[in-house]
Formats: sequence, structure tokens, C-alpha cells
Amino acid sequence: MSLSRRQFLGTTLAATALPRMAWAAPHPLRAEPVVSQILDAGEGQTAGYGFNGSTPGPELRLRAGERLTVAFDNSLPEPTTVHWHGIRIENAMDGVPGLTQDPVAAGDRFDYDFVTPDAGTYWYHSHHQSWEQVARGLYGALIVEEATPPDVDHDITVILDDWRLERSGALAGDFGNMHDFAHAGRLGNFAKALLPDVTVNRGQRVRLRIINTATARVFPLALEGIEGRIVALDGRPLPAPRALDEMLLAPAQRIDVIGDVTDAVRFLFPTPEEAFEMGRLNPGQDPATPRETPVTALPDAHRPRPSADARALTLRMQGGAMGGRHAGDDIWSFNGVSGLPDAPWARIDRGETARLTLVNDTAFPHGIHLHGHHFHEVNADGTTGDLRDTTLLMRGETREILVVFDNPGKWLLHCHMLGHQASGMKTWVEVA
Repeated sequence: MSLSRRQFLGTTLAATALPRMAWAAPHPLRAEPVVSQILDAGEGQTAGYGFNGSTPGPELRLRAGERLTVAFDNSLPEPTTVHWHGIRIENAMDGVPGLTQDPVAAGDRFDYDFVTPDAGTYWYHSHHQSWEQVARGLYGALIVEEATPPDVDHDITVILDDWRLERSGALAGDFGNMHDFAHAGRLGNFAKALLPDVTVNRGQRVRLRIINTATARVFPLALEGIEGRIVALDGRPLPAPRALDEMLLAPAQRIDVIGDVTDAVRFLFPTPEEAFEMGRLNPGQDPATPRETPVTALPDAHRPRPSADARALTLRMQGGAMGGRHAGDDIWSFNGVSGLPDAPWARIDRGETARLTLVNDTAFPHGIHLHGHHFHEVNADGTTGDLRDTTLLMRGETREILVVFDNPGKWLLHCHMLGHQASGMKTWVEVA
């Protein structure tokens, strides 16, 4: 992907403070119109949506095993819901309109109440007209800390997003246009790493929780100024830390990095011509003595063990521009069916393992997300690979995943390029 400097604005970006939830029980969360400073200070502001007066919304942070009770008020002029992405929670709290709850009407309230069983980096976002509401800013970070967190000086949430902006700072009002839906989605012309207002010193050890909240952008990411290791993907710890090479995050994916600061920590968007700086953490004037201990693995978490006699299922992605014909009645389809069918795509017994063959028969990438579960990607040699809740398939690619369906309920399975979901690429499974 090549972006010219004229197309890709803002190569030097100021840090943006991420608000945190003030702890009270229940925790208030209000969806409402907000005005934010997305462009650099002194330039035009952007009217959009947010939670509790800001976008991103407040960072919700608690410990594994604690209960999160949220009194959600909808102060938007339209219905919405809140989905808690990646959390293994009760089905009724999943926030999917038409499947787990009715949309929360303008002026109404809904109480979300669930236990956060697994430590990790998660997020929350609208799941009603999400291709527009998330693009307008209706999302925030949900951080579940380990009982004994790793030894770091700073635990920093990094949100990657892009926006389609006018030069005035206003959001372009072409949400839901058919060209975006049929192609790569609503790709923005301004990208940024949203960072807290924190100073990191050389020699300090930091944890970076990187979340891609964009509705369509697949972010390549390179880090400078830190010597570190990747320790988690999509909220699940890796069995062993991994080398910090260039990363790729589909919409909704997360990567946790732990490392030692050597200089200004720069978040770079690589392109064939040059790398664009999306944000940075500037070093302070008080260097610390670097730790001599290596970065170690995070504590192990819930890791379902697939059965050898897995049920075989195939999910074929079809449609879109330059794609083949399919039997669905919208732009995209799964197995020739567009949108949520009345009956589930599969009914599965609780505890049953399924081997899903995901086939991308289209000309565009898709980030396939399963609600309520994580799954193992199957490596090319047939071995069990990374545990994720969203997997990226490039055009023409096929991948197998292994899912232990151990969470009962009606669970959405969809493309997290949210315009693709809106125009047909979604289905659901029922776990009994």
C-alpha cells in the first residue's frame, strides 16, 4: 500500500490524552456527541461521537476475575449498543442488536454486568450501525490486568485509528457509500496513534497495549526507540515472547509489547517510499538504569485444548468488487448467504471442537472475528498456532482455525471491516 504525503496527512502528531474511568459502582458510560482535536493543535476540530464526553471513551481498567457493571445511557440521537470485544462473557451481555439484545433507543438505558475472567487487552465499541458509529468515535479501551502484573515502569494503551477528514477537520459525510462497502471499506486520509500524556525515560521498561480500532484499515506498524518483545496477541499471552519485527494489525486486533526504552518511542506506518510517524512517546531527562533481566512470558491464561476429532466446517467469503458471483442478496456473503440468517450457520454442542476452513474468494482482505471465544490459527505445517479472536486473511488466502466452543449462546461471526459486515459478511453460531 502506497500513500503519498498529500494523501496521508499529519506526519508529526501530538500525543492525545486517553481518559480513564473514575471508579464508582456501577460505572456510568454515556454515548453522546463530542467534539475532539484529531488534527494537530491549532487546526480544525472534529464533531463526532464518544463516551463520557471524549473519543476514545474512558479506559476501563480492572483485574482479572473482577465484575464490571456499567450503567449505559444512550444520549445519541439514534439507537446503539456496546460490544465488549474479545471478552469471554455471558451471551446476554455481548451487545449485538438483533441477536443478544434490542438496540438501546435514544434516551434509554441498558445495564451491562459481567465478570472479566481473563487478563488481557480488549476494547469496547458500538455494534449498531458500527460502520458509521465506530468511525465517528464510539469506542474505548478495556484493560484487564493480571493478578500479578509484569514488572514495568509504565503500562501504556496505544490506539491506532484513521479518519476520513475534510481539511477543516470535519468528518467526511459519505458514510455507508456503496463504493466503500464493495471495496476495502472506509479508509481514512489521516491516521494517528492516540497516546496518553506520559513521559518515558531511557532505560525504563514499558508495556505497550496496541489496539487497532479502525473500521477498515489494516495497519502495518514498526516501532523505533524500544528494544522489546511481543508478549500477547488479541489479549492472549504468547507461550514465549516473540521478536519485535514489523507488525500487521487487522481492524480489532491487538498486540502487547514489553520492552526497554532507548530513545523517543516512535510509532511508524511503513510504506514503500517512507515511514510516516503516527505518534511518539518523548523521553524525559531522567534516564533509568536498564533492567538486566530479559522480557519473560506473561502468566498463562484460559487456553482451550482442541479435540482431535474436530467437526469440519467451511466458511467461504464471497462477493465485492472484482469478485465472483454468489447466491447472496447483498454485496458480500458467507457461503452464498448475505446477512444474519434466521437459523444459525451451525449448531454446536458446548465443549465441541470445530475446525473451520476460512476461504477468502474475494479481491480484498478480511479480518474475521468470532464473538465470545478465542480460536487457534492452524500453521501451514498443520500445527496449532496463535490464539486469537480476529484473524486476517488476505485476498485469495485460505486458513484453518480450531475453535473450542465452550461458551453457550448465540455468537456472531463476521468480518471486522465493518462496511463488509454491514453489506452481508456476517453469520452466527449457536452453542448449546
